Amino acid sequence: MRLNVLAPACSALLFFLQGVDAQVTVYGQIPLKETISQSNGGTSTASVPAATSTLAAYDDTVLNPPPIPDPAPSTAFTLSIPAVNTSVTGLSIAHSTDSFYGFSIEMSLLTEVLGRNSAYMQPIFLNLMALIARRGGRVRIRAGGNTQEFATYEEELLDANGYCITKQSADSENPTETPAVIYNMDMFYLFSNISSLVDVAWFLGIPFNDTSNWRLAIAEYGESILGDNLLGLQAANEPDLYVDHGRRDEGYDATSYFGEVQELISVINADVDIPIKNNLVIPSVSGQWAPELVWDTGILDACINSLSALAVEHYPNNNCYATYGTGSFVDPQTIFPDYLNHTSGVSLVQQYLNSTSIAQTYNRPFYMLEMNTASCGGFPGISDSFGAALWALDYGLQMAYGNFSGAMLHVGGQNVYYNPFTVPPTNESTYHQWTIGSIFYSALVIAEAFGTTGTSQIMDLGGNDGSIYTPQYSIYENGNLAKIALFNYITDESGASDYNATITIDGGTVPAQVYVKYLLSDSVSTKNNITWAGQTLGTKYTVDGILKNDINVVTIACDTSANTCTIPVNAPGFALVFLTVTESDFSGVTPFATTAYTKTINTATVDPSVLATSNGHSGDSFLVVGSTSKKSQSGALGMNDMLKGGSVLLLAVAWGAIAVLFIR
Repeated sequence: MRLNVLAPACSALLFFLQGVDAQVTVYGQIPLKETISQSNGGTSTASVPAATSTLAAYDDTVLNPPPIPDPAPSTAFTLSIPAVNTSVTGLSIAHSTDSFYGFSIEMSLLTEVLGRNSAYMQPIFLNLMALIARRGGRVRIRAGGNTQEFATYEEELLDANGYCITKQSADSENPTETPAVIYNMDMFYLFSNISSLVDVAWFLGIPFNDTSNWRLAIAEYGESILGDNLLGLQAANEPDLYVDHGRRDEGYDATSYFGEVQELISVINADVDIPIKNNLVIPSVSGQWAPELVWDTGILDACINSLSALAVEHYPNNNCYATYGTGSFVDPQTIFPDYLNHTSGVSLVQQYLNSTSIAQTYNRPFYMLEMNTASCGGFPGISDSFGAALWALDYGLQMAYGNFSGAMLHVGGQNVYYNPFTVPPTNESTYHQWTIGSIFYSALVIAEAFGTTGTSQIMDLGGNDGSIYTPQYSIYENGNLAKIALFNYITDESGASDYNATITIDGGTVPAQVYVKYLLSDSVSTKNNITWAGQTLGTKYTVDGILKNDINVVTIACDTSANTCTIPVNAPGFALVFLTVTESDFSGVTPFATTAYTKTINTATVDPSVLATSNGHSGDSFLVVGSTSKKSQSGALGMNDMLKGGSVLLLAVAWGAIAVLFIR
């Protein structure tokens, strides 16, 4: 069942708009040049091959997989699973039609990942989000992180390249040295246009660095432009770390935070430009404060009418010593086994079960607003391994079982190991595509596991004598057993650790056949050759957001007379068993075109009528169309001029011709 990864073939970007006529010049890619010092002190240039980055996101470190456990778990066991949810004790809440796993994107990276502005959106990002949304429903994206705390609105950024975000100097008090940002209104139109193309909704964050002078532009414009696509406004990011990061004086505690939230609510209630008064998300603590310290202040009783959700953030470990010289050294090889068993997810969720219960009492969703394998960028060889994909998938199912309503996998820059997806460095973007991280497959798989019915309920089965290396879950939809998830964390090339799980249905009968999708790779250590149902997104620098290879869904005949189905699971591997299927379970997603003539900007192929109305403006009047040829006279407006009028620019490429269309 192991398939080789096929690199995607290059294809031309086709962005076609009818009714636009412009005279243009298309510039090809010139050979890359390298300056070479001469012995006489002069220099010369020579053509060189495309460079390969050595940044963390492209690190090739491969660790050794842990040895086979001794004693090893049984390789044949039976799971007796109730047919209906009313026979199950301890079943989770019903999960919404939104995809369980979303993404937390550092605010300073938004223009790299999403696109430079509302006109230039990253089509590969759109493709990746479409893969998730098609399988699991609307994708939640949290745009924030440490960089949101000092974010400042400016009407005009005066950026020559039209970016809707510019970066300020890095925060020296923050161990991750993330920069704050300046943003303009076009950032919200960028969010809105993405939501009009792909089913995406947004969490934003109110800056919390100056509580005597609240900057509420992100709430005012967020609500007016995003509407229902604004999920919530984070009131502080990791306030339990404010003292450590030098943002508050010693003595700042949960009671202090409660007081600041009350002040914020008072200011919001007095702001007529913020019509929705109950959209705050608290407390987003990182684990230094237990959330109970915040609940015990009385904040929920006092502020519940202003809150849309409760949330925390948490990483199970950190690599801050290796990256920033703080804390203690952690050896990735030594801790790799910690990520390769069921205990990890169970222990991580256990500390929040009281809080998820409190959230239900107050009728609010409870989110893990930011998480990944380890803070400070993750670990080489762990965070980007197949083992991490299994870990994140198990952890996600465990959070769902523990009544979290969703979780956001954090996305950093090229200097981190844990990214679900990574944009190539700017100086490599003309010849490299994106790089997919192993945990993106976790988001893809869990989206299919939950589906889009809005009725999915999860149960940790604890079979095979509770083996931590072979966890299993049952998934109910509309009250009936619908899917079964089976893990195998063990790496064993001999096949001796592959197992057979025999499923029998208590109070019902197995179907004549079941359908199985497998998440597979050769070892928990591998980074490439990861496939989901036989398909892959590709290796580093090759990802266009489109699944490659034919889908491979395995049909397994069941013994209805014995009421049994036997499912094989590779070591390592994961199996998602569908008891019933519809055509939509295995159909594809129409992608956005992603490759282009060089020196052009990747943008999404969209219906002009959709784009014309996607940010609330009509497309009935067109502005000046000018030449895009270098050094030619042009009457086209600059980006800052267009943004003043809320205009949208779309760059269209149609086999050697470029059309520039301004829509007001």
